[in-house]
Amino acid sequence: MTETIRRFSNKVGLPRIIISAFFLFLFILALLFKLPINTLISDSIRRFGMYGILVLAMVPAIQSGIGPNFALPLGIVCGLLGGLMSIEFGLKGTQSFIGALLISLPFAILVGWIYGILLNKIKGSEMLVATYTGFSMVSFMSIMWILLPFDHPEMVWPIGNGLRVTIALDTTFGQILNNLGAFPILGINIPTGLLLFFFGCCLCVWLFSRSKMGTAMKAAGDNPKFAVASGINVDRCRIIGTVLSTVLGAVGILVYAQSYGFIQLYQAPLMMAFPAVASILIGGASATRAKISHVILGAFLFQGLLTVALPVANEIVSEGNLSEVLRMIVQNGIILYALTKVGGGN
Repeated sequence: MTETIRRFSNKVGLPRIIISAFFLFLFILALLFKLPINTLISDSIRRFGMYGILVLAMVPAIQSGIGPNFALPLGIVCGLLGGLMSIEFGLKGTQSFIGALLISLPFAILVGWIYGILLNKIKGSEMLVATYTGFSMVSFMSIMWILLPFDHPEMVWPIGNGLRVTIALDTTFGQILNNLGAFPILGINIPTGLLLFFFGCCLCVWLFSRSKMGTAMKAAGDNPKFAVASGINVDRCRIIGTVLSTVLGAVGILVYAQSYGFIQLYQAPLMMAFPAVASILIGGASATRAKISHVILGAFLFQGLLTVALPVANEIVSEGNLSEVLRMIVQNGIILYALTKVGGGN
């Protein structure tokens, strides 16, 4: 019996078992407090689809050898710029969402290429430099959101200059994927379009990882010296991985924004890389190894935990604003625990 448990622990991984057990414990508490379970499951599925592509952006970065992409805000800013330009051009509905994706891609490719060159200059310190690169870009764009010549009445302040902090997407591409083919089952809402888009992106990344270029990129990330001896251009593979990660970051924030219903500017993207990194680490990835299954499992566990933790915390501590404090403790505790597993240990 003990040997069976040990084999199960080695196969699944102790961090996944602990996080899954905590997730189930919160669900049991939700049942005891008579919270609406259908709503909690619906919200968990929706948040899983919302954040999924931002977590997926970690896969090409890790496989190419640059580690978890803490500079995800670079791609996020490119996606936000594409979304704003789509609104500025007066696009509506599906055209607005597709337009935002297409506009953001050239920016993401250019920024990812430049950032990839930077990472090749500082090999060995990627994660540290990436964090400050992301922070710097968010601060720089906080200035640009004031200076850029946008004048759409739904985006600019009615008095003064600059873009609003939060921009509603009701008249453009808000909920465009969530409502596509959505249907209820046993009181649980299934956002079909959102999930299909996420799994479609997962399929594209999976197919790329099995292509000639994807295989070379993984070889460069796994063993750079062996890759060089095999004739693989390691620096080029790292740049390709960085570009793909930045592009997925841009796509991910647009999917997130349409599901959330708002575009948030200025300091909002500052800390968005940490939940994405924590999610894929919880799913079983490490700084040198990542798979699509890690993305799916990690995104569901992390977002499910956050979804259930807040209403449960509200029931436990209803006074003042302590429930929000408890939720922040849970969120940052999960991130901290996940970062201790960046080396891949159990």
